[in-house]
Parts: sequence; C-alpha cells; structure tokens
Amino acid sequence: MYPRSISNLIEAFKYFPGVGEKTAERMAFNVLGMDKVQTDFLANSINNVKEKIKRCEICNNFTESNICSICEDKLRNADFLCVVEDPKTVISIEKLGTFHGFYHVLNGLINNTNGINPEDIRLDKLIKRIEDGKFKEVIIAVKPCLEGEMTALYISNVLNGMNITVSRLASGIPMGADMEYIDPITLEKAFDNRKKISYNETTNS
Repeated sequence: MYPRSISNLIEAFKYFPGVGEKTAERMAFNVLGMDKVQTDFLANSINNVKEKIKRCEICNNFTESNICSICEDKLRNADFLCVVEDPKTVISIEKLGTFHGFYHVLNGLINNTNGINPEDIRLDKLIKRIEDGKFKEVIIAVKPCLEGEMTALYISNVLNGMNITVSRLASGIPMGADMEYIDPITLEKAFDNRKKISYNETTNS
C-alpha cells in the first residue's frame, strides 16, 4: 500500500486521458526522482496555466493577455479568417507557417443530438466579427464529421449574401480525425486545395 501522498499523486495523474493505473504509477515515481527545482517548476506551471490563461476577447484563442499575440499582429493578412474548433488547431496550423491570416476559435461544434446549438458555441460572436470586419474569405477548418459539416453549412448559410467567400478544407483528411493529429503535409494540402462552399450545396444538403 502506497503512502497517501503517493496514492494521491497517482490518482491525480489518472485525470489525464489515456493514463491508467500503471502509467500513473510510473509518472508518480518519475516525480519522486526529480529534484526540488524540477518539482517546483512542474507545480508552478500547472498553477500558472489555471491562473493566467484566459480566452482572447477577439478570437477566443488561449492567451495570458486580454488580446492574443495573433490578433495584435498588424502584419497578418486581414483578408482571411480561419474558423477552428479549439485552440489546439490554431497551433497545428501555425506550425505549418503558410497561413498568415486571422483565426476564430469556436466553443465546439453544433451537435443537435447532444443539444448543442449555434448559440452554445457562440456563433453570434463569429458572425458579428465578420460583419464588423473586412474579411474576403472565411476558411472553415474543423474536423470532417457530421457535427463539423453541420457547423460549416450553418455558417455558410448565415454568411450568404454578405459578399464573402466561405470555404472549407479539401478532402484527404480522414473522417472524424482531430485536427491536431493530422500530419503537416496533409493539412497543408487541405488548405491549398480548399473548396468554396456554395449556397446551392447548403440548401440541398
């Protein structure tokens, strides 16, 4: 039987997705092997994430300030707005180094089965931002699944008539795959070959 402090640490590590008993035990014993500087850094990093990280007032991305560094960057291309499901996707796209527009992070995807409606993912904030801005193209970069399709079609319908192109990433991304796990080459090709969502497509779907 482990001492209480070790047992508690093991239980804490099991909060992480995919971490079972054995993995949690190994992680706990790795912590025991660290010196105090390392454990203090680990503990402070966890606390800082919870205390300092907030959502950008403009795009909903993670930031330590009211406005994230991307939204503050005056050199970004203001013609393009990339709509993503979560902040992790922003990081994946930024690592490509080929997209230089702005982002908007949704609070999930429309899911009628689970009762998640447009207002639940704050699509009103996205629409207002587009109406107030000068974007020429909105690129929808959410994972290819039923919920992603519903969200893309909803956004396209709302923007119809605003004289703005709405596109989504090209096929090639596996159905249901999370954007953060897509390899860079596939993701870059999906961006380069993105396709316009036509109004006829949305009304016939």
